[in-house]
Amino acid sequence: MNQSARGFVGVYKADGGPIGELRYVIGHMLGTAQCSLCDITHTWRRKPEWDAMVGRLGVPFELRHLNELDADVAAAVAVHGAPAVFSRSAAGLTLLMDAAELDAIGGSVVDFESAVRAKHVV
Repeated sequence: MNQSARGFVGVYKADGGPIGELRYVIGHMLGTAQCSLCDITHTWRRKPEWDAMVGRLGVPFELRHLNELDADVAAAVAVHGAPAVFSRSAAGLTLLMDAAELDAIGGSVVDFESAVRAKHVV
């Protein structure tokens, strides 16, 4: 990992909490809601391979819903949209992957890890 990266923040294109998650699940089934970061991290529950990948990264990886954002993350999402993944360093947040890049990963944790490592060379 890049020595300056203190961690990562992934932002779902969905609200959290029981109502937000139910709204997303129904919207996803109806084809009116889509979040490629959700597809990478979850099936009907969080993917065990996601947790294993986060452990291999060796830095914290926060996952946030749109209604759970701190001011700095909200400002980054206002500029770049969601879903998105940001690198957190002493300098602040930097966009690591936008919605198009996350879409291209197709829900694969393996491909997501490869993309993170390619963008954060030791």
